[in-house]
Amino acid sequence: MPFRTTSNQHRIVGLSLALLFDLLLGDPPNRYHPVAWMGSAIVTASRHAPRHGPWRQFAYGALLALVGVTAIAGLGYGVARIFSHLPKLWQWLFTATLLKMTFSVSGLATAAQAVADALARDDLNEARRLLAWHLVSRDTTTLSEAQVSAAVIESIAENTSDSIVAPALYYLLGGLPCALAYRFMNTADALIGYRDSKHEWLGKASARLDDLANVVPARLTAGLFIVAAQLAGEDAKRAWQIWRRDSGQTASPNAGHPMSAAAGALGVELEKIDHYRLGAGGRAPAPADIRRALRLMYMVAGLVVGLPIIWQLLTGRLPQRR
Repeated sequence: MPFRTTSNQHRIVGLSLALLFDLLLGDPPNRYHPVAWMGSAIVTASRHAPRHGPWRQFAYGALLALVGVTAIAGLGYGVARIFSHLPKLWQWLFTATLLKMTFSVSGLATAAQAVADALARDDLNEARRLLAWHLVSRDTTTLSEAQVSAAVIESIAENTSDSIVAPALYYLLGGLPCALAYRFMNTADALIGYRDSKHEWLGKASARLDDLANVVPARLTAGLFIVAAQLAGEDAKRAWQIWRRDSGQTASPNAGHPMSAAAGALGVELEKIDHYRLGAGGRAPAPADIRRALRLMYMVAGLVVGLPIIWQLLTGRLPQRR
């Protein structure tokens, strides 16, 4: 007999399947990826931005962000309504397939592992190239092995928030519309939220929206890293201490939270020269620490699914047969 489920239980099933699909299938080619479509739309729209006048650029960028978020949330709502008329199994499968596009567990792990493998082969130049190509926007040409390892760990930690915890949280709170709206904001910030002469005003609205959207997910991710450290036999106590001490060092109001917790859990120092130094007093990172960071990332992904299931079990709201 079919099960009758609450909306929360329905979302938990969809979330679980989405993460499973991401781990098993990875990312599709860009021509089939909704996030790549978002990125193309943002880049195309930004080409038509005013060339002069900071307030004109700001207004254009704010309109771009507002229209984009509204459109993608509306699309998510429409798709969710269509799915709601399907049998439960098909609802879960279609929802999970679309929701999976907002996650990047497999892609992040693949990119980080590629850099770790290059370092293991003593191919520092290739590691620098892969780091710049897949994970960071900074100049990597002069980074040492320890600095490359640190940058990868930082990227793993920050993207655990942006690409796992945040979309999962917004999906659990508001379904597909919220998850897709978050992904649009995050993508817009990644593409135009820079503080350079071209994007300072154009991307300001997107950057501030992304900062606001990540206030809770970033801190939640730090807490989940501490729990994951305890479960994985890493240093949960130091993760807590470094998080409390160093999380405010970064220019971003959010990035320092997951990065400092990860630094403490691994017992390493993560330094971006002239910007921040997280976990000061720890040892220099090594390629093996990248794999440890990935293990923590996978455990956080498991907690993102497992904790809502445990909550449902404890509150007694289990699926009932019709």
